[in-house]
Amino acid sequence: MLIPLSEATQETCGGKAGTLGMLLRAGFAVPDGFVVPLDAHREALGNGRLDVAVDGPEGPAHAGPAAPLPAALRDRLTHGLAALGDPPVAVRSSASSEDTGEASAAGQHESVLAVQGVDGVAQAVRACWASLHSPRATAYRRGAAHDEPADAGSMAVLVQRLVDAEISGVVFAPAAPDGVTVIEASWGLGPSVVGGTVTPDSYRVAADGSVGRTVADKRTRLDRRGTGLTLSDVPADGRIRPTLDDETARRLARLGRRVVALLGGAQDIEWAIARGRTWVVQARPVTAARPPMPPMPSATQGAPSPSTHPSHPARPSPAGPPAPSANRLTGTAGSTGTATGTARVVRDPSDFSRVRPGDVLVCPFTDPAWTPLLRIAAGVVTETGGVLSHAAIIARERRIPAVLGIVGGDRPDPGRQPGHDRRHCRHRHDEHLTRGDDPWGPDICTSLGTGRPTRSGSSRPRGGGRRTCWASASHGCP
Repeated sequence: MLIPLSEATQETCGGKAGTLGMLLRAGFAVPDGFVVPLDAHREALGNGRLDVAVDGPEGPAHAGPAAPLPAALRDRLTHGLAALGDPPVAVRSSASSEDTGEASAAGQHESVLAVQGVDGVAQAVRACWASLHSPRATAYRRGAAHDEPADAGSMAVLVQRLVDAEISGVVFAPAAPDGVTVIEASWGLGPSVVGGTVTPDSYRVAADGSVGRTVADKRTRLDRRGTGLTLSDVPADGRIRPTLDDETARRLARLGRRVVALLGGAQDIEWAIARGRTWVVQARPVTAARPPMPPMPSATQGAPSPSTHPSHPARPSPAGPPAPSANRLTGTAGSTGTATGTARVVRDPSDFSRVRPGDVLVCPFTDPAWTPLLRIAAGVVTETGGVLSHAAIIARERRIPAVLGIVGGDRPDPGRQPGHDRRHCRHRHDEHLTRGDDPWGPDICTSLGTGRPTRSGSSRPRGGGRRTCWASASHGCP
């Protein structure tokens, strides 16, 4: 009933586990584990052990397990954990339709970290099964840009030894041998980077081995403490310290090229470094191209890389964007396009009901649970997050413009009337935002990388004033 990860295939164990099984067989460093296969989920559904609600307009209200796991499966879990030494594990979804060339389903299903003991693992398996029919997963399937079958498919569950990462992140490995590898990295466990709750360091490694980097202000980190996860502040000296040296960035780029050579096509690869060893914890085909990036800072192979930081921005070239000033906000292009709509500040799920079709979301961050909003939003502005985060991947699949890592983007301007939490911006260049005044009220704009306009939403009058937001992929104001 359980399949060793080393024997996992996509046909028996879903996209995530099947790919990791292939990497493990090819000699890559992948944390050991086992898989509860797709057939076990199908059997539980057939026996009425899962209570799955019928999808409604906003997705199912409830999709939880109706009964404990079968005794035979629970016994197998006990033996499987014992064979691993009963360590803390990661219990991760591996749906039949995720991590494919047509659909990433990035972050749409449940994963539970720092689980120990059969009781916790059994509960996490049921949570992964149920997440196949969660509102976010249902919204993702409905809003997919490809022809997704109406059937949600089946869910396998991967149980792996947890890597207590000191540094983690994502590699974007291009298909072209002469392409640039993009790496995002931050301190601690990976959910901070893929979940968009931290703005990571960004590295670009050229085919000749030259490295350029942008060092971010990494304010928080996620770590395991016993059988729980702890979010803590990064000490001041670590916030603007680079997570990777140039040689480590090159090593990750070489790892990415090896994965591409095995799997074919461009790949998003999640990795973790613990005690000097680099582990691959996920690899998926790139389903939507990342935005074009500005020229890489000049760096020579083997020489220290230049770094930039929001508080010490690099001086632009004469042909580049205008120099940063007090009234300009700067972020990272996560998804290209042009959009116009009401700027809607959303700070947590309690604000979800305020969002209307065509709004531009302005928020601290977006995690995958916010996917239902991306079905109706015209664009996204966030205070934290990187280009390779799950939310950025989904925005690109949905062709929704997004600009990430704009510090202070959801805070009111000084002197604004109470309750006005939107500001007007004039687009100047690519990822730069400029504040200004507008007789219609406080608004915000998002400015993104180059690309075609892809989606537009109309503004909605509120409170006697027309408050609009627009996002542009061009280099000037329309």
